[in-house]
Amino acid sequence: MSDAAPIRLLVIVLNYRTAQMTLRAAEAALADMPDRGAEMIIIDNASHDGSAEVLQSAITERGWDAGGRVRLILSDHNGGFGAGNNLGLHAGMSDGSPPDFYYILNSDAFADRGCIGALLAHLNAHPKAGIAGSHVRGDDDVAHCTAFRFPSIAGEFEGAARTGFISKMLHRAVVAPPLPQNATRVDWVAGASMLLRAEMLGDIGTFDETFFLYFEETDLCKRAARADWECWYVPRARVVHIGSVSTGMKEWQRMPPYWFASRRHYFVKNHGRVYAALAWSARFAGGMIHQLRCAISGRKPQDPPHFQRDLLRHGLGFGPGGTIGTTTRPAMKDRP
Repeated sequence: MSDAAPIRLLVIVLNYRTAQMTLRAAEAALADMPDRGAEMIIIDNASHDGSAEVLQSAITERGWDAGGRVRLILSDHNGGFGAGNNLGLHAGMSDGSPPDFYYILNSDAFADRGCIGALLAHLNAHPKAGIAGSHVRGDDDVAHCTAFRFPSIAGEFEGAARTGFISKMLHRAVVAPPLPQNATRVDWVAGASMLLRAEMLGDIGTFDETFFLYFEETDLCKRAARADWECWYVPRARVVHIGSVSTGMKEWQRMPPYWFASRRHYFVKNHGRVYAALAWSARFAGGMIHQLRCAISGRKPQDPPHFQRDLLRHGLGFGPGGTIGTTTRPAMKDRP
């Protein structure tokens, strides 16, 4: 039997007004976590709906808190996905030491047996891999696209136009290509189930908290790529993801302002204002092509209601997402 120290893993589950589902996600992850060297932090992102009390009571009653196995952290404000997860990324293990890896898991995502082990094994086998993402499927067993190319001007145009010959012409820019069948290096992976190497975070920092929701994991992967860290999609690591439970996205009548703000911040921060303006123009032009095709064919547009109008409004700076800061968060080693 090897006397080597176990890999130290910290699992982070962020709750916002979904206490019972969060407990389901935590239970599935606990069943899949290594027996040694692994702990979990559940963060309540200022739910103010009784979630904190429900979570703490369940953690205590189930004995999850024994030996620091599961801890609850309460945020004093809802700063969004990145800010909430950053609380866990900076908390460390229960003895105050840093972990080797962090596993970010959505509160509505349930890890299959072997999921965490597959992600850990992959990063151990690839020393320059800083990020590994899972295969994600819905509760209807339909695979979700979770492995992507970075957004670009051409990708914005193709994704908005949704027209066969344009997609063929710009196939190398498609943001959401078909999912690979085997472990594959990709630009970025969805944050619903992702393993992060602590050494990488020490180099590039944690999530940029300027993003409230959306594009924060894209930005993290972009910063990792620029620092020569690899991002991998690992289909052997599988989770079931209900999706949009905390955000209520399935009931949205139109895209919220923070989506436009996050999108604009991503392009301005990573490519500059001129590029961001061109990406916005490409998105708008592609959307107009899509609307024209739908009007001619009698089909219903795939965009949310008023999307083009909202894109125009926010893109020109008239909406709440029109002006946004471009601060970059310091690396973990430089933060308190």
